[in-house]
Amino acid sequence: MKKLLLHKVTKPFQVDILLPASKSESNRAQILNALAGGKGLLTNLSEARDTQTMQRLLILDGPVADVLDAGTTMRFLTAYYAVLGKKKIMTGTARMQERPIGILVDALRELGADITYQKNEGYPPLELNGFKFSGKKDLTMRGDVSSQFISAILMIAPTLPEGLTIHLTGNLGSIPYIEMTIQQMRQFGAEVTADWENRTIRVEAKPYATCDYAIESDWSGASYWYSLVALGPEGSEVELLGLKENSLQGDSAIVDIMRQLGVESTFTGRGFKLTQIPASGHLEWDFTHCPDLAQTVSVVAAMKGVPAIFTGIESLKVKETDRVLAIQLELQKFGADLVEVTPNEKYQIQVGESTDWNKPETIIHTYEDHRMAMAFAPIAMRTDLIIDDASVVAKSYPRFWDDLSKIIEIS
Repeated sequence: MKKLLLHKVTKPFQVDILLPASKSESNRAQILNALAGGKGLLTNLSEARDTQTMQRLLILDGPVADVLDAGTTMRFLTAYYAVLGKKKIMTGTARMQERPIGILVDALRELGADITYQKNEGYPPLELNGFKFSGKKDLTMRGDVSSQFISAILMIAPTLPEGLTIHLTGNLGSIPYIEMTIQQMRQFGAEVTADWENRTIRVEAKPYATCDYAIESDWSGASYWYSLVALGPEGSEVELLGLKENSLQGDSAIVDIMRQLGVESTFTGRGFKLTQIPASGHLEWDFTHCPDLAQTVSVVAAMKGVPAIFTGIESLKVKETDRVLAIQLELQKFGADLVEVTPNEKYQIQVGESTDWNKPETIIHTYEDHRMAMAFAPIAMRTDLIIDDASVVAKSYPRFWDDLSKIIEIS
């Protein structure tokens, strides 16, 4: 555990930041490249621990695949190993063994995978014992839990003898992440048709083709810099390098969200320049398709005193930690809160008369969650702040503190 003291920022800042590569794109590209024979050149792969774990496990073909705390790695590799008929033990950290995977396992079993649970039904660790195609051409999956389950099945679908049609039920969450998967699959030669109105995705049986693929910078990582500009001294601005104007990433929604919270984005050809503008008097946002932004936005709205209503954040309860509870507990240290208005549906940012952001050296607990550390770090725009475990950022943005030191004194 590594504590860091972030010192209050008092002067406006102007910096250029080369963001890390997208973890989401990197992990999908690695699976697709492996299914295509592993001959493609993947450039600008993410340095995130999740991506490095995926890379290591794809190279080291041992009997046990320990994904640590990497959710996408667990889900994507489970499908990948299963369809190849690998005999594997899929395991991870204690928290990973509390994260449900039953929907994916059920789908793989329907297709012909032999998978058993080693401990608790519906949760890792898993034992993969081979694959014998069941002849199944249609699959029904819930769309309201995790898009990663759907993406995992989609990526292996072209390798099935007759392809696959997926029928989605329930409310569809994180559609941009599924669309990202589909677009990347097409880059590797897959034929995929998505009919969102009828909730079906059709994947033809067609081998993947070798493809060289360049990974875009990470919009999730960009969100923290939006927060810093929104909360920074007047005149602060940042240019974020490596972002595309038309991104596949759902978290590019931060552009529209932060425009309401006081940040304008201008595409420069090499990325986006962030400048301060007046914030609107209210924010209401559905995070169904971009849940990883909720922590960042909650801090900005609370600090700026912007009344905000959040929906679509139910999935945060089964992430690296219960993120809803974590947000609540840390905001309460300053007198703010994220209050549940309607059970499992609507939440409201509340800022009361007792709210005090100038509480020197308040300790932010990170709950072994990288996004808690980075989402709450911008409070240093108002006061000295202690991050209790700074090492958690290794999961997605290992050089975050080095980049942050360009505008904040850190000790």
